[in-house]
Amino acid sequence: MKKINQYKLLAGICLLSFLTACDYERINTNPFEMTEEEGLMDGFAVGGLVTAMEQTVFPVGTQADDTDIINQYQTDYHLSADCWSGFFGQNNSTGWNSGRNNTTYFLIDSWIAGTYTRSYTNAFNSWKKLKVFSEKNDAPEIYALAQVLKISAWHKTLECFGPMPYIHAADPTMNIPFDSEKAVYTAMFQDLTDAIDILTEKAVNGVKVMEEYDVVYAGDTKKWVKYANSLMLRLAIRVRFADEEMAKKYAIQAVRHSIGVMTARDDEAQMSVGAGITFRNNIEWLSETYEESRMGSSIFSYLMGYADPRLGAYFKPVDAASTVGQLAYDSKKYQAVPSGHTFAPNDVYKLFSKPKIESNTPTYWLRASEVYFLRAEAALVWPADFGNAAELYKQGIEMSFQENGVTTSVDTYMNSNKVPVKHEFTGSYACSFPAPSTATAKFEGSTEQKLEKIIIQKWIALFPNGQEAWTEWRRTGYPKLNPVMVNNGSSQGATKESGVRRMIYPTSFYQTEDGQAIYNAALLLLNNGQGGEDKSSTRLWWDCKR
Repeated sequence: MKKINQYKLLAGICLLSFLTACDYERINTNPFEMTEEEGLMDGFAVGGLVTAMEQTVFPVGTQADDTDIINQYQTDYHLSADCWSGFFGQNNSTGWNSGRNNTTYFLIDSWIAGTYTRSYTNAFNSWKKLKVFSEKNDAPEIYALAQVLKISAWHKTLECFGPMPYIHAADPTMNIPFDSEKAVYTAMFQDLTDAIDILTEKAVNGVKVMEEYDVVYAGDTKKWVKYANSLMLRLAIRVRFADEEMAKKYAIQAVRHSIGVMTARDDEAQMSVGAGITFRNNIEWLSETYEESRMGSSIFSYLMGYADPRLGAYFKPVDAASTVGQLAYDSKKYQAVPSGHTFAPNDVYKLFSKPKIESNTPTYWLRASEVYFLRAEAALVWPADFGNAAELYKQGIEMSFQENGVTTSVDTYMNSNKVPVKHEFTGSYACSFPAPSTATAKFEGSTEQKLEKIIIQKWIALFPNGQEAWTEWRRTGYPKLNPVMVNNGSSQGATKESGVRRMIYPTSFYQTEDGQAIYNAALLLLNNGQGGEDKSSTRLWWDCKR
């Protein structure tokens, strides 16, 4: 196709620009209106803009110093959602703000500003330029892909903070108003619908889009449609307790689409090597080089209790020098770092189980196992439209086993009647938490008990995507997690029992007159338009299950 070749030519001739500042004016205004010259020229890096947007879904790649993006991921995602989800504990604790940091529920302003910048602002420039290019060059498929990528990044902003600028993001105005969460989800569903329609036509005709600059699917539009439908299903189930009609409508639309949702390992959306980017897994660096990231207390309780065959795929045994490792089903010893401790970096925790993640392990956006569990939940509440929940639940576990190279019998695993165990060890830096749940993996019991089992298995399958795991924990209350040892975030609203329900807005949002006005208006949109405090205890619109 002539148009595609044109994109390839354009892709190498322009530098990318990213927003890195955290002040309100630069985060929440529209500084990217193209100049007349830019609007008339075709010479910006179209392919590079696509690659750049993909790198904003989760920060990946390395800078010249090999640590810049890794550090961004650590402060923006790893020391918050990855830990709040129960996946990870940290050897270092007092090294960040003397223990008053996100791991103990005290939200550091620069870190949450970084989360906003990385999930929202950094995608904005590239998205806006792709929109203008698409309109000028009659290339709707480019804008469709940009929309899918935008929503992939921006839904994390929405689910971290709440009300955000969305509907008017492309308007030529200096101060973009915030929209309510319901309004944003409504707009996202429509944007996904439109994008899927355009990409489906290309997929049917075998057309690839941005093949050389697409790190995720190498331009395969059929896979992009499967991913977009799966993303729609994820967001539909997200709002189930807040707006069942909306949830059911878009869940059905996603699953019944002619191309459908993810069903196989080959469908997964992930970032690794490709399109000329340098890739190193962030978590591997945090674990091996920084000696900080370790197995979390909650995932220890579940994997050890279930004798889960994914244990050895997710984590390494303790160092041979450790005296407090616990013997697992595989005759190896494992141990986890308790959440939210305030012990200084120490040689005890350093010896505990590291994540079994290599430097080339992909960063996953969405996998087929998650989709099966989403369908299982849909089938649990709407069986006439989504089929058999038990079968989909089992398929989810089977797919997770496949994704992690596990050959253990799923039937044996599901029928073992094993339950989570307490997390306890004595000696220096000891901890003691009772078993967080009595749920088995067997699909039986009441509807609520079955929901707990679906979410537990979904949570295990999501590892190490703590962002999605934290969000689902807030939405459903599952899995039940071991609490933090120390809560330093009470002044911001957090409790040991309820954890962090949302990130508060960065202080820079309200340090200008215009910023203050928009910030105040945003707070009025919390609690489904009833208004609320900018606290970490304020529940988001979809976080309404009690």
